[in-house]
Parts: sequence; C-alpha cells; structure tokens
Amino acid sequence: MNKWFETDNKTNDRGVVVSTRIRLARNLSDIPFPNKMSGEQKKDVIDRVSKALSKAKFAKDITLKMIDMEKLDNIEANAMAERRIISPEFASNREGRAIFISQDESVAVLVNEEDHIRIQVLASGSDLPVCLKIASEIDTYLDNKLSFAFDETLGYLTQCPTNLGTGLRASVMLHLPMMESGKMIENLASTVSKLGMTVRGSMGEGSASRGALYQISNQVTLGISEQNAIDNLMSIVNQVIRQEENLRKNAYEHDRISTDDKIYRALGLLSTARLLSSDELLHLLSLVRLGASLGVVKTDVSVLNTLLFETGAYSVCARYGEGVDLRKRDELRALFVREKLSA
Repeated sequence: MNKWFETDNKTNDRGVVVSTRIRLARNLSDIPFPNKMSGEQKKDVIDRVSKALSKAKFAKDITLKMIDMEKLDNIEANAMAERRIISPEFASNREGRAIFISQDESVAVLVNEEDHIRIQVLASGSDLPVCLKIASEIDTYLDNKLSFAFDETLGYLTQCPTNLGTGLRASVMLHLPMMESGKMIENLASTVSKLGMTVRGSMGEGSASRGALYQISNQVTLGISEQNAIDNLMSIVNQVIRQEENLRKNAYEHDRISTDDKIYRALGLLSTARLLSSDELLHLLSLVRLGASLGVVKTDVSVLNTLLFETGAYSVCARYGEGVDLRKRDELRALFVREKLSA
C-alpha cells in the first residue's frame, strides 16, 4: 500500500500546500500526566490503548497496528520522524512509549508522548476537514473505552496548559519559495501570531525552514471549537496561498526564460546526479515543485512528496542498510532520486 504522501488527493492548491495534519491531545482521567508517571503506569496506559484498539475498525477500513518504540533501533525511529509520523523527541526517547499506526501511516495514535494519547491524521494537499473527521471518530471511540480527563470549564486536560480546551493542533505545510526569496516570512509570522497562529519550519517547533517549506498552525485551543479552529486556520492559509500564487505568476511573467532555466537545471541535476546531500536535494526539489505548479514540467507531485519524505539521512540508512557513511549516503540518495524520477 502507498504511504499517505504518495497519494494525490486532487485538491486545487497542491502547488502551494504540501500536506495537512490534525493532532488531538488526550489524557486518561485516572493516571498522572506522563512527566509524573512510573514505568508501570506507562505500561498500563499502553496496555489499555492496545486492548481498546485490538478489535477497532474505523471508517475507510482504517485499522491500527501497534509498534513498541523500545523495540525500534535509532535508525528506524528517526526515519519515522523524517516521514513526519513522530517528533524527533519521540524518536530519541523511546522508553515506555508505543505507536498504533495505519498501513499507509496517515493515522497514528501515539502513546506516552507529552500526553498519554496523541491522535494524529495526515494527508497530502489541503484536507483538514477530512483529517478532523477521522481524528474525531477515533477520539470518540477511545473516550468511550478509556474515559479522558475533561473539565466543563477547561475542556480536555493536558500536560501543557497551552493545549487545554480542544487539545487540537491543526497544521498546514506550505511551499513558499517566492515569499521566502522576497524576505516576507518574518512579516507573515508576525501577522499570523496576532491572529492566534504560528509559523514554524518544516519539522515543527524549533526547526528551521529547508526547501522553502513552512508550517502554519493554530495556537488557540481554549474557548473555541475544533471546527472554528480549522476554519480560522484555512482562512489564513488561503490568503497565503493567493499571495504566493500571485508572486509566482508575476515573477514568471517578468522573466520566463530565467525561471525556466533554473527549473530545468534543477530537474536535470536531480535526474542525473551521482551525489546528493540532503540540503542540495531540498533546494532542487523546491525549484522542481515550483516548476510543476507553473506547468513548466510535468513531474508528478506525489513523486516529489516521496522524494521529500523518504530521503532524509535516517531514511536512506533504513532503506539501504545500517552504518552508511556520509558520502555513501549521498550516493544512495542520488540513486533513489534517479530511480523515482525515471519511473
């Protein structure tokens, strides 16, 4: 089965929107928050979630398989982080943690991260309403089975006070090469922060942008419904999409030959290079993704997504074997890129 990022959901904003994510933070009512839990309590939470999900079937035939994080090695765990399934912190500190994940990796229930349970749904393109519907179905099911900590005034109780209320974090990953080259990202971040949103790098909080990729997500979770939160987020995102699209159109009309040259050179390098570092790959992918959105090249966006999510250092090591040194990794990354583009 294809991974979630290999699927083209035919949304109209694929030229700017790369992916969307919904995450719900939940805690059991009778267990301390994770930072106060004993090893036995962590195991108990995993056992309870495992029992609850053992026979569960959700819409779209979603079934979840358990992975004991303690049984994964460092390479496998960090490759999952590169595919945006888990955070780098979840990958590095695996003791007493587990994940229940769908075959295409679009749906996951993370256990004993910052909260007892994190329900996460990922999709390519702009698909927040569908992601929320799936996450809400799993949320309702687990609440009936496990009883989540909830207060009539504060909403869902979470370890970090900033998640109180809905416990919802919705985010959209955007490709913003024109806004980045125009040094407009800082101004964007300042503007959206006043509206209860935040702009982060492609790997989330504390990460830098690579390949002109940025995440916009909600910050307000208290005193607002889940639906209102994603409606507000998409209102901002749609404005950013229009601004980026206008900048692309104007730049292309101003200097078509120069833009075409950069795009075709990038595609040529990706198609023929024998060594590719991660940073160089992301730079070239950004140009080819721009070219695909402008209709300059006909490269399938789902292929570009695969190259984005499957070519990190740990992903290359996981695919071709452990202990791959830096030069060999760059060689194998280039091989994988050539194979995907030629297919």
